[in-house]
Order: sequence, then structure tokens, then C-alpha cells
Amino acid sequence: MQRTLKKYVPIFVAPTGIAFTIAFLLPFLIGIYLSFSTFTTITDAEWVGLENYQRVFEENQGFTSSFQFTILIVIVAIISVNVFAFTIARLLTQKLKGTNFFRSVFFMPNLIGGIVLGYTWQSMINAVLANYGTTIISRWEYGFVGLILLINWQQVGYMMIIYIAGLQAVPPELTEAAEIDGATRWQSLRHVTIPVIMPTITICVFLTLSNSFKMFDQNLALTNGAPQGKTEMVALNIVNTMFARMGQEGVGQAKAVVFVIIVVVIAFLQLRATRSREVEA
Repeated sequence: MQRTLKKYVPIFVAPTGIAFTIAFLLPFLIGIYLSFSTFTTITDAEWVGLENYQRVFEENQGFTSSFQFTILIVIVAIISVNVFAFTIARLLTQKLKGTNFFRSVFFMPNLIGGIVLGYTWQSMINAVLANYGTTIISRWEYGFVGLILLINWQQVGYMMIIYIAGLQAVPPELTEAAEIDGATRWQSLRHVTIPVIMPTITICVFLTLSNSFKMFDQNLALTNGAPQGKTEMVALNIVNTMFARMGQEGVGQAKAVVFVIIVVVIAFLQLRATRSREVEA
């Protein structure tokens, strides 16, 4: 039976493989080539070697400062999103009335597009700051807080659903045994529940990390990098370099390649760190 199925594997894999090659692999390889070139279109690319990569880290490019701001956003987002999502998931896995309703309510913001969320939160925050005679783009701290609020509003509900699935998979007999042994709720949570759901935590931390790093449309709508590029995240910096600065398309592509490499390395280290806890658990 297995031999028969193996004969048909290429037939079922081929459509996905072709789509992956056309939509991801080929553009990625072409992008790497273009990062070593100057171009306005793919057909007029001229090889310049490492020149674009040398320009990436020049002060006037703003890549380093935008990356530092992005790292700050990612760190705070990972902590806040997962703490809130886990807390809400714990509450909604208790025997309370209306849990399905609240699950739907918390998940709904994830269905709203990033541009809509960005402008919505910009309007709300500016309405509050107007009482103090200022706006969200007057200080970078306001933009930072606004982005964190927006990320939590959008991602907490999605992570909550994943945490609920993980919590429901915890064997009841383990928590019951801990209670019989005299463990407090905190001790039961720390030594029983969290070790069991470490695979769930790994997934949620990875998704929060990747989503926060890739964030573009929310950043564009909320602050567009103002004031003076201090709230510009890396994705927005790359797009601005590619499409708003004449003759710097190659530099923008080099930034994209550097960004991909850094994010892949960080994601790999995060997965390795959290998976090691799974083994220990």
C-alpha cells in the first residue's frame, strides 16, 4: 500500500512545488542577484558587487536606527502579547458563562486589515492627545506606545485561540495530582501547566516575533515613520528606499536581504531556545 502511495507522491506534491518555486524561490533568488546590482527594472540590472551592502549601514539610510526601533517593538510585543493572550486564555478555559462569545470578541480584531487598524488607532490616539495639544507624531514615544497597543489589539485574540487549544490539552489528572500534593495555583501553573504547553508557547512566541518584525501597513498608517523617521520600522524603511528614493533600488534590495538573514537567525535561535525547554519539560 505504501509503495503504491509513493508512486503518486510527485503528482500531489508537484502543484505546491511549482507554486512555491514561482511565487517564492525564484523571486528570492532574483532578489539576491539584484541586491548586488543597480537597476530600475530587472532587465537593466548592472552588477556592482558589494557596493549596495556597504551603503546599507550608512547613517543617512536610517536602516540601523529603524532596526533598533523594530527590535524594541518586537521585544515588548512578544512579552505583552503572550502575557495577555495566555491570561485571557486561562480565564476563558474556566467554567464561566459566555466564554464562546468572549472568544469571538477577542479574536475579531485579527480579521481587520492592518491599514484600517492603523488609521483607526491613529484617530483614537490623536483624539486623546488633542486634549493636551499634541498628536501621535509629535514624539516618538507616542508612536511607540501606539504601535504596541495596535499590535496587542490585533494579535492577542489570535494567540489566545492557540493558547486555549494548548490549555485544553493539559491532562486534568496532572493538575488534580498537584492539588492533592498541596500545590498552590501558582505552583501548579509554573510546574505543571507551563511545561506541558511549552510547544504552544513556542508557536505563539514565534508567530508574535515574525509578525512584529514583518509589520509594515500598520506602521505606515499609524505614524509613517514620523517624527523624522524615529518610528520607522525596518519593513517601512526598505519600502521607502525602494520606491521613494531614486537610484537606490539596489540598496533597498540589499536591505531586504540583510533583513531576511537577521530575522531567520533570530527566529532560529528563538525556536532552539524554546524547544530546549520542551525537551526539559
